[in-house]
Amino acid sequence: MAEKDEKEPASSEVIPNGDGADDPAETESTNKAANEELEARAIAQAMQSADASYVPSPSLLTSDDPEPLLTQVDGPSLVNFNGKPSVYQAKSVPVALRAKFDVPIHVTAGGSVVEYEIATDDYDIAFGVTAEREEGVTNVKESARVDSQLETVTGKFLVGSVPCALIFSFDNEYSWFREKKVTYKITVTLPRTENVVKGRRLRAKKALEVVKKDSQEMAERYETATQKRSELEADVKKLEKELAEKKKSLDVVSTEEKWLEKKRAVRAEQIKLLNTRLKNGWEDEKSEA
Repeated sequence: MAEKDEKEPASSEVIPNGDGADDPAETESTNKAANEELEARAIAQAMQSADASYVPSPSLLTSDDPEPLLTQVDGPSLVNFNGKPSVYQAKSVPVALRAKFDVPIHVTAGGSVVEYEIATDDYDIAFGVTAEREEGVTNVKESARVDSQLETVTGKFLVGSVPCALIFSFDNEYSWFREKKVTYKITVTLPRTENVVKGRRLRAKKALEVVKKDSQEMAERYETATQKRSELEADVKKLEKELAEKKKSLDVVSTEEKWLEKKRAVRAEQIKLLNTRLKNGWEDEKSEA
């Protein structure tokens, strides 16, 4: 999203009035209408370009709920849609020295046109506009000091991909001595109905391409995962069978170990008693003697 260029002058045929002289009011009205038509056409083309390159955000594609994607594709509801502009304005807002003041505006309708007018009392200020989206931050207007105390700073730009948060920043951090007072007016104009209709169809086509491709890739991954699961299940059954056999062998060995422990104890006692007899003799032999 970037600032829109200046309007191109439109050439129009001036129709002479009855006395042979041009009517200035009629000429101005004709030129204004032509300029508005050129601007509307440029906006429609920019919207079409943005919608044609639409890509659903990662959070929409990973969501378990199908509705958020459709909501973004649908754009604004046409029920009671009147395209009435939203105006955000304030007068003489103080921005303290070494401080910054931000005006966040959330835009949910792609193709909205944003216009701004800013002015300050007595002193300049740094001004910039950024657009924050899930994908990252875009600089609409680089922050720079402007002589808004001498002349109102104006601008106009088209919002392409949505949703986004537009941050209008008034930066006075460079000033060590002066507080600034800012007056601003920000107008967000929704797209025309015909542009909304065209845009949602373009977004739907692009979203369908992405979703179909993703679905195909998922089908391939699913097949691979299913095959791998079957292989692992077979391995687990084989290991379980081997484990059961090992347990049987363990039981046999444990039983033998316990039997041998008892027998070893008997043999140790027998060895001890026999050695005692051989060394000391038998008790009954002593009594005979």
